[in-house]
Amino acid sequence: MANFEAYQEYQRIEDFEEDSPPGEEDLLVHVPEGLKVFLNQHVHIYHFHQKNGFACMMVSEFFELFQLLFVVTFTTFLVNCVEYDILFANRAVNHTGPGQNPLDWNKVTLPDAILPSQQCTQRIQENSWIIFLLIMAAIFWIYRLVKVFCNVLNYWEIRQFYIKALKIRMDELCNFTWQEVQDRLISLQREQQMCIHKKELTELDIYHRILRFKNYMVAMINKSLLPVQLQLPLLGNVVFLTQGLKYNFELILFWGPGSLFQNKWNLHPKYKRNGNRLELAQQLSRVILLIGLANLLLCPFILVWQVLYAFFSYTEVIRREPGSLGARRWSLYGRLYLRHFNELDHELHGRLGRAYKPTTKYMNSFTSPLLTVLAKNIAFFSGSVLAVLIALTVYDEDVLTVQHILTAITVLGVVITITRSFIPDEHMVWCPEQLLQCMLAHIHYMPDHWRGNANKSETRDEVAQLFQYKAVFILEELLSPIVTPFILIFLLRNKSLEIIDFFRNFTVEVVGVGDICSFAQMDIRRHGNPKWLSDGQTEASVYQQAENGKTELSLMHFTIKNPHWQPPQESSVFISHLKEKVHHDAQGGPSTQLLLSEAPLCTSLQSNESATGPENLLASVLAHPVLTASGLQGRDHRFIPPTNAASAAASVLASLSSSQVANIGRTHSHGPMPSSLHPESTMYRSDRTIIESMSNSDSRIRSNTIQSEFASAEMSLHAIYMHELHQQTSHPQRTLGPRQNAVPMRDLHTNTGLQLHAGLGFSASMPTPVHLGGWQEEEEEEDEEEQEINSGSTPKQGSSC
Repeated sequence: MANFEAYQEYQRIEDFEEDSPPGEEDLLVHVPEGLKVFLNQHVHIYHFHQKNGFACMMVSEFFELFQLLFVVTFTTFLVNCVEYDILFANRAVNHTGPGQNPLDWNKVTLPDAILPSQQCTQRIQENSWIIFLLIMAAIFWIYRLVKVFCNVLNYWEIRQFYIKALKIRMDELCNFTWQEVQDRLISLQREQQMCIHKKELTELDIYHRILRFKNYMVAMINKSLLPVQLQLPLLGNVVFLTQGLKYNFELILFWGPGSLFQNKWNLHPKYKRNGNRLELAQQLSRVILLIGLANLLLCPFILVWQVLYAFFSYTEVIRREPGSLGARRWSLYGRLYLRHFNELDHELHGRLGRAYKPTTKYMNSFTSPLLTVLAKNIAFFSGSVLAVLIALTVYDEDVLTVQHILTAITVLGVVITITRSFIPDEHMVWCPEQLLQCMLAHIHYMPDHWRGNANKSETRDEVAQLFQYKAVFILEELLSPIVTPFILIFLLRNKSLEIIDFFRNFTVEVVGVGDICSFAQMDIRRHGNPKWLSDGQTEASVYQQAENGKTELSLMHFTIKNPHWQPPQESSVFISHLKEKVHHDAQGGPSTQLLLSEAPLCTSLQSNESATGPENLLASVLAHPVLTASGLQGRDHRFIPPTNAASAAASVLASLSSSQVANIGRTHSHGPMPSSLHPESTMYRSDRTIIESMSNSDSRIRSNTIQSEFASAEMSLHAIYMHELHQQTSHPQRTLGPRQNAVPMRDLHTNTGLQLHAGLGFSASMPTPVHLGGWQEEEEEEDEEEQEINSGSTPKQGSSC
């Protein structure tokens, strides 16, 4: 984040109420009694849907209570009620008595190692630390129990709301997408006026209510305000953000005692005024100090809990699959850095899930020759010893009774598994730039300096901050109780004034929604970046601009995911500019037929045998620059001039638009057609059998799935295209191919009256406003679904050269 002097240049952004009719704040309407409880329940309604309804949620809540009770009880039992000298056979046991077999006199049984209940109770009573910890655990457990019962009442009401208001039975809930539930909420608002401040709720209003605090977190990470990047000796730049640290950030800023928000939807008025900013910064600094000291005092107890929970959670998994520690996962910092404004959890998880394989391939493509030699030799020696031990146990199972023999076998197995993870695949091809492009298609964000430096270890280390080893994640969570207090006390406190300024300058009030982060409005004029295609359209200073094209890419993503949403005027102008730019670049790009002819080759290069038509299409766009640069000939036996991914993506987007325009014409002549694409105008006729092989009974589910895949594919193409244009603007010398005739966005003809009703398809001439792009959540005919599955989607398999 910028320093204090930089923040002085901020100006208070006026309240944004353009998406609400004037005077609606004074509107009073009748609200049915049964619906009043849901005026501010969109977060719970969303979680209710994502967690599969009342039964699953309540069973999960109660099992969490039993988990806590089990961990505390079982740990207390192991510490105080087990005689380990007998269990480890350090002390002999003599079972003598009438009827006792002499052979069993010295045999140790589990009851022998367990102390009598009276002796166990006495040990617990004599240990004051154990009693203190048990009291603390009991208080916390009772608090959780009360909270669970409150949740039961709350979610029971939401269950009734789903059944009575939304007309969705619990046994059918899993068959409804969130998009369908959201459409019913919007329709219900028109009929019942649940929100008394607005006649109609928009999709953006619902997203703002669900993601109010998360949008703030995304913005603060985007502007580097939160102290999550640490400079450590020997280790250099390290990103540290754990669940515990994130919990403390949210506690301080949003809902804890002394937080900036006075309730769940309004920032305290004093933080909106400029006059007392220094006093408020000192007050926030004291709050951070107190919470940091509380974390320091509770550190031993939290650390013990973290160790116990990690032990019970991961020990069996590590024993069974030692290689799981070498698997990767998206870090908490990566999830915030890569998240769009107004992107719901399930949308983010799906997008990062598609990016998992190409990112894994990219990270695995880096090897250390010295480490490979060491790993091979360690694996050889460990494997030799393990082979002998296994052979001895096969010959005579009594070998297993030898002390520590099972321990040796387990340790050797873990060592072999770990060392093999450092040995690269001998068939792997070194192509980091192409793998980085495949990553970009799904993650949508990357720093400018990654381009052209994909083969450098510095780039790999920065990717590793977003895509960390599971072992690193576990280690960070274990260290979190120790590190978190020092980050709060020594780093976050120094940001107090910047935080106060951030919330004052970047908070706006929306009627019917409350206070939200202004970045979440995705307003190009107020937060656009001239280097991201918004030159001439934004009035934002360098401190008001979102970094890495966050505003522009978030706007595209939200518009594609919510095709019925009506963007504000400035956003509509930006999208129309982009549409014209795509059409201009598509004229000099490769033909769609050529891209499709390369699809089988690209699929083979990806080793993706189960790829569908949409996946092949995106793979063709990613691989086409490599194929043409290598001089490969196309199906038409002509030499293909070198080109880049931008022109290929523009061609596909323009071709998708042509199919959609044809569908629109057919819609007017043959009645309503909710599908975006029509089977007669599809580019992938060969995939017709995919749809024909499906039954009619699950047509709605298939339709929603296909629409989601196409929306993801369309956004992937836009991400590639916008990054290419950004690179051309920022680094013209890196442009590839002779066909890149960059046209400034401000020089293109703009149809300012264009209204985008349903998505981001790109028409050939754009003479009048049309319903393009868009993925409507409606039931479709089978022939309509055939066209959707044949027009392009994101690959689920990682790409390779």
